[in-house]
Amino acid sequence: MARIVVLGTGFAGLWSAIGAARKLDELGMRDGSVEVVAINARKHHSIRVRNYEADLGETLVPLSDVLDPIGVRWIEGAVSGIDVASRSIAIRAQGAVRPQSLAYDRLVVALGSRLVHPPIPGLAEHAFDVDTYEGALRLEAHLRALPLLAPSAGRYTAVVVGAGLTGVEIAAELPARLGGIAGEGGGRAVRVILADRNAKIGQAMGGAQPVIERAMNALGVDLMPNASLKSVEANGIECVDGERIDAATVIWCGGMRANPLTEQIPVERDAAGRLFVDAFMRVEGVPGVFAAGDCAHALIDGVRPSVMSCQHGRPMGRYAGHNVVCDLLGLEMLPLHIDWYTTILDLGPWGAVYTEGWDRHLVAEGDAAKRTKRIINGERIYPPRTRVREEILAAAAPVVQAPPPRGA
Repeated sequence: MARIVVLGTGFAGLWSAIGAARKLDELGMRDGSVEVVAINARKHHSIRVRNYEADLGETLVPLSDVLDPIGVRWIEGAVSGIDVASRSIAIRAQGAVRPQSLAYDRLVVALGSRLVHPPIPGLAEHAFDVDTYEGALRLEAHLRALPLLAPSAGRYTAVVVGAGLTGVEIAAELPARLGGIAGEGGGRAVRVILADRNAKIGQAMGGAQPVIERAMNALGVDLMPNASLKSVEANGIECVDGERIDAATVIWCGGMRANPLTEQIPVERDAAGRLFVDAFMRVEGVPGVFAAGDCAHALIDGVRPSVMSCQHGRPMGRYAGHNVVCDLLGLEMLPLHIDWYTTILDLGPWGAVYTEGWDRHLVAEGDAAKRTKRIINGERIYPPRTRVREEILAAAAPVVQAPPPRGA
């Protein structure tokens, strides 16, 4: 029996596993001669891009609901080693005393990315983040407990550090969330600050940048450009320029880096630790190894590198899953090419903003863009949750979806 192993079940990993199962089913190979195995540290697929929301109830999809009906074996365990020379993976399965080794014939690395934590004093000890489901739960528990703290100048002040997409989205949510927690008595003390080291908040957002500023002003979020964090304490932050801000809540939204396990594959990586892949999602220089999602650096349109996002991770996974089967069986593979790029950014109660193209040309804002964002967050990025084999496999066809509707 040949074995295809997929590491991770995020957006790229889940669709890689489903895509591989789909191709095998299409070829009529239901005799078990090729096994697809997915490995993930948790027993669910996390809709990670929704972690900025207050209600996380719909952000977890049980792997059993998606992978069991299509015959993909999945292992709940942490990957601790990748040995491409022996074509084996070291896994510490849930409840296991020691790591176990799993051999593969073909491998898809889709272990995702992690939030970068620079060595800023106090950052690891005192800052919150929404990088993971567990981190988002921790933040929500902290916010809910704020009324129990002794009154102080910064009890209902939150500082979001980093004005990338995640930082903007969580900052837009916080005024209403904190206001509801503080209640009538403490609502006037609510303050949300969005800080970034760049000269403008949302500086890389092209046509969306002025929209972000307008939305933040309307929501009552204070903007703090040209800010560099020096240290974090339990009750506030200090900036490099000496300014100190009292705040019971500090949320770190710094940059992302590929899972460090990519460093165990002896090839060149990009500045973010990603593995260079070709149009078929094959890791350059390592036979039998594919990569997709935040672990992979692909020229998505032949020129521009892929972005760490579900927008690129999902199609990369579909093509990786299809192609890994084709590579195993000596069949012709399909190159991935995406000729469009959009950015749809949630701006909380104010609405959203929608841009098209790599220069982020503004096409919609406010309620119209919010309708599109709801479709994306609530429908488009989810796998079928019907447990119907045919529906799940059909959703993994190696095609590039059309851009989401503008919502106008």
